[in-house]
Amino acid sequence: MMSSPLDPLQTALQALKQERYAEAINLLEEYCQENHELHSQEYLQAQMALVKAYQQSGCLDKAISLCEALIESENLQAQMWAQQALPALRRRADQPSHSGVRSDVPTQTSNRLDTETENQQDRTSSKSMPKAGRALAGVVPKLAMKGIASSLSLASGVTITLLLGMVLVLAMSVFLILDNAHPVTGFGIAVFVTLIFNTVMFFLSPILMDMVQRWLYGTHWVSLADIRRQSPESAHIIERVCSQKGIQQPRLGIIDDQNPTAFTYGSLPNSARLVVSQGLFTYLDDEEIATVYAHELGHIVHWDFAVMTLASTLVQLMYLLYTFARRMGRGKGDSKAKDALETAAISAYVFYIIGTYLLLYLSRTREYYADHFAAGVTGNPNGLSRALVKIAYGIVEEAQHTEEPSRLIEGTRALGIYDPKAATSTGTAYRITSEPQKIGRIFLWDMFNPWAWWMELNSTHPLTGKRVRALSTYAEQLGLPTQFDMGRVMGEGKRLNKRRLYRNFAFDVLLYAAPVIGGGLGLLLGATMLAIKGNGGIGVFSPALVGFGIGTLIRLAVMFPDILRPRAVDVLTLMSDPYASPLRGQPVKLTGDLIGRGDAGSKLGSDLKLQDPTGLMYLHYSSRFGSLGNLLFGLSQVQNLIGDSVKVTGWFRRGIVPWIDLTQLKTETGRKVKSYHRFWTLVLGSGSIILGVILPFLFS
Repeated sequence: MMSSPLDPLQTALQALKQERYAEAINLLEEYCQENHELHSQEYLQAQMALVKAYQQSGCLDKAISLCEALIESENLQAQMWAQQALPALRRRADQPSHSGVRSDVPTQTSNRLDTETENQQDRTSSKSMPKAGRALAGVVPKLAMKGIASSLSLASGVTITLLLGMVLVLAMSVFLILDNAHPVTGFGIAVFVTLIFNTVMFFLSPILMDMVQRWLYGTHWVSLADIRRQSPESAHIIERVCSQKGIQQPRLGIIDDQNPTAFTYGSLPNSARLVVSQGLFTYLDDEEIATVYAHELGHIVHWDFAVMTLASTLVQLMYLLYTFARRMGRGKGDSKAKDALETAAISAYVFYIIGTYLLLYLSRTREYYADHFAAGVTGNPNGLSRALVKIAYGIVEEAQHTEEPSRLIEGTRALGIYDPKAATSTGTAYRITSEPQKIGRIFLWDMFNPWAWWMELNSTHPLTGKRVRALSTYAEQLGLPTQFDMGRVMGEGKRLNKRRLYRNFAFDVLLYAAPVIGGGLGLLLGATMLAIKGNGGIGVFSPALVGFGIGTLIRLAVMFPDILRPRAVDVLTLMSDPYASPLRGQPVKLTGDLIGRGDAGSKLGSDLKLQDPTGLMYLHYSSRFGSLGNLLFGLSQVQNLIGDSVKVTGWFRRGIVPWIDLTQLKTETGRKVKSYHRFWTLVLGSGSIILGVILPFLFS
C-alpha cells in the first residue's frame, strides 16, 4: 500500500513529542530539503517544529536563524508565530549557559505541533495556567454528586414521560376532535402515528446529522491512531472506557475549525459519533483534551444523546402539531370542529413551551453527569476545569480574527461541551491573566446573582461557575488541591450584600413589568370612575394609557440613566461585577478596537464587537429609524468601521452574554456614530400619556 506523503512529517513530529530531538531534527531537515512547496501548510509546520527541536537540543543559533527566516515568510500566521518565538530564543541565547535546558519559547505542549493548523499556536502559546494535581486514572473512588445535580435517570424519566404524554394527548386530540364515530380506532391511529414517527426519527437522526456535518462543517472521519498522534492520553481513555463499558469505539470525527468544541450524537451507544474541532488540539494540553473526550464518552455511556434525540424529536413534534392544528382551524368547515382545532393548537403550543424547558433542564443535568464521569475516569477534575476555561478562551480568541461568528459554534451550541454564549466573560478573564484567583472572580455572577439562575433556565448548559464548582468538589473528594479556589470564591460570595442582590432582582422584575402594572392600575381607575359616574365611554381607557405611559417612562429612566458622566472602565472590571443586571444599565466609557460584527452569521448586522486590552464586549446599535435604520447602518457603515480604534459610551448590561447599549461611538479620526436606544421608548411613553390626556376631549 502506498504511504501517505505526510507520513515522514508525522514520524518526525512523533519523535519530537517523545523528546527524541536528534532523530526529530534529522527527519525534519530531510523533509524540508525534499519538500519544494515552501509555502505549504505542511512545510511551515515542519519549519516551526524544527525550531522547537533545535531549541530543545540546545542549538539556539540554528533555532534563531530559522525563526528569522520564518519572519520573512509570506504566511501571516507563520510570521506572527516566529515574532513571538524569536525574543524568547534570543533571551535564552544571551544567558551564560543554555545547553540542554529548555527555554521559554512560547509553546504550551508539543502535541500541538502535530496539528494541521500549527499557525494557530501563536494565539495560545503565551498562556500558561498553573496546574493543580490529578489522581491516578483508573483507581479513582466513586465521586459523590449530592447537592450538585438531580438524578440523571429521574431527570430523563420524568422528562421523557411528560413529553410522551404531551405528544400522545395532542396526537389524539388532532385525530379525535372531529367527532370520530370510532374513537377506539382513532385512539389506535394516534398511538401508531406517534410511535412510528418517533421511532423513524430516532434512527434517522444520526444519518441526517452525518449529512449536516459533511455539508456544513466538512467533518472528516479519522482512526484512533490519528487521535493518538495528536493526543495520546485521549486515545488511551477511549480504549479504556470502551473496554470497561463494553461498547464499540465511537466513530471519531475532526472538523477543520479552530474554534474549540466537542460533541457526540447518535441513536445507540454502539453507533455513536464523537466529533471534535481542530481548535481543541490547538488550545488545550494533552491531559485536558483527554478530559474533554472523557466527558463526551460519558454522554455515550449514559445514553444521553439517545435520550436527547428522542426528547428533541418529541418537542419538535409538538410544534408540528401546533402548526397543523392552527392551519386546519383557519380553513373552511364546521365551526365546532374549527373551535376544537384552535383549542388543540393553543394546547400544543403551551405543551411545546413546557417541553422546551423540560428539554433544557435535561440537557443541563446530563452535562453535570458527563463532567462527573470525566472526573472519575481520568482522575483529573482539575484538567476538565482548565479545559472549560481554555475552550472559552479559544472561542473568544478566534472571534477576534473573524468578522462573523463561527457557523460551527453557533450551529452546534446545544450539542457542544460548552455554551459559546457564556464564553465571553470566562474567556476574557483567561485572556489577560492565568492566575486562577482572578479568573475565579468572574464566577461570582454565575454563582450568586439571581439573574444568573433565571437566565440559566434558558440555557442548554449549566453556567461555567457552577460546573467549575462541581469539579472542584470532586477534586476535594480525591484529596487534590483545586485548580480554582472555589472555596475563596464562595467565601467572597457569602460576603456579598445578599439583600442588595435580591432587592435589585425584585426591583428589576417590577421594572420590567412597569408599563403593564401602570396600565393595569389605570384601567382599574377608569373602571372605578365608570362605576361611580355611570358612564364614561371611550374615556374609561384614558387612565390606562396614562398609566402605561408613566410605567414606560419610569422603566426608561432606570434602564437608561444619565449618560453625561460615564465611568471609564475596562471589560474585565465590568465582567467582575457580581451585582450587574441585564435591565439596570451602568453608564460606562470604553476604549478599544472594533474587530467585527456581533450578529451571528449576518453580513448586514448593525451590532459590533469591541476589543480592549482586557477582553471582548458586544455593542448594540439602535437607529432612530427603527429596524430599517439598523439595516441601512449595517449595510453602509459597519464594514468601514471595523478595524478602527474607538471610544464608546453606553449602558453596560450583564446576562449570559454581556453587552453595551451604545449611545455614541467616536473614532480616532473624529468620526461620530450616535445610537438611539431611548428614542422609541420615549416616543411610546410620551405618546401614550398625551393620547390618554386628550382622548376624553376627542370623544366628548
